[in-house]
Amino acid sequence: MKANKKIMIGLGTVILGVGCIFLFTGKTSKSTVRLEMTSASRNTISNSVTATGTVEPVIKVDVGTQVSGIIDKIYVDYNSEVKKGQLIAEMDKINLQAELLSKEADLASSKAEFEYQEKNYARSKALYEKQLISDTEFETATYNYDKAKSTYDRNRSDMTKVRRNLEYAIITSPIDGVVINRAVEEGQTVAAGFSTPTLFTIANDLTQMRVIADVDEADIGQVEEGQSVKFTVDAYPDDVFTGEVTQVRLEATVTSNVVTYEVVISAYNPDLKLKPGLTANVTIYTLERPDVLTVPSKALRFVPDNELLEPLNLTVEDAGIEPSPGKRIVWKREGHTLKPKMVSVGTSSLNVVEITDGLAEGEEIVLELASVDDKMANGSAERSPFMPGPPGNRNNNKK
Repeated sequence: MKANKKIMIGLGTVILGVGCIFLFTGKTSKSTVRLEMTSASRNTISNSVTATGTVEPVIKVDVGTQVSGIIDKIYVDYNSEVKKGQLIAEMDKINLQAELLSKEADLASSKAEFEYQEKNYARSKALYEKQLISDTEFETATYNYDKAKSTYDRNRSDMTKVRRNLEYAIITSPIDGVVINRAVEEGQTVAAGFSTPTLFTIANDLTQMRVIADVDEADIGQVEEGQSVKFTVDAYPDDVFTGEVTQVRLEATVTSNVVTYEVVISAYNPDLKLKPGLTANVTIYTLERPDVLTVPSKALRFVPDNELLEPLNLTVEDAGIEPSPGKRIVWKREGHTLKPKMVSVGTSSLNVVEITDGLAEGEEIVLELASVDDKMANGSAERSPFMPGPPGNRNNNKK
């Protein structure tokens, strides 16, 4: 009994092992190869660089004031359209007008003194030439004349400055445009010190915008003026805007050890959708070759192997041929023979390459040798009885 029991256990172990092998490996299937072909066709080759940027007006002017004081009147608001020279704000002019009156009085006094000393100098000079007065008297007359002249000239200069400051109290628009920012309110005090305080920001023409894009240092070498650009903004995700590179700025910007360069892109904005400050997702097309003859770049890397081609009943002509200078080799099938063909290549993009000479449109060449699994090709692979069948293959005879 014990011997029979051991035999039964051994047989069970063998059956279980065979089942596991069948389950995990299945039948050994043969693998074959097939020759994949491709043809030369006309396509558009393009390369691009992506970046992000900010939409800005082409011309934007910050309007400030050169005099300190209180904002008395404001005549424009956000989005107001203005013309060059239009009055947009006034500052309180009381102190400036008082200063002007004071300087006018100083000027009149210095003018009277100057005219008196000028006449006195002329008389003293005539007497001195006749030796009727001493040197000291003549030098005193000359000194008083020069001093009065200097005071008069200074007061005239001060008058010019005061008048100009009074003009600065009347703030006008320097350009035609739209007010996109107003930084002050009526009654607010502004102080013009080392920097001019900004009161308004005026954009010249919002139909002509630009994008300042930050391009990574790894891509900036491909970017040139005149290249076409497409970009989107989050405000209008379904719209694609177009533009053109107008400037590649040389100054680098370093942020968190990342070096970028500013690229200026023109953007026509006839419907005023683009607003200052929007973030743009930019694609710069650094290469565009429309309607050129191309083949997959994989075809240029194909190297025939007699041993692999033998099951296909194919032979290779000139198997060890080397390409001529400036040429590449592709392989063409003629009957049961693969023959080399020299071609000239141009630009490339992603997985295609331009053919400039050596091939005609529609001409077929070898792409690659692809492995074909018999069981995948036949669709009748055997599987383990322990594995569940695919959907729809259940036993319909089951009651």
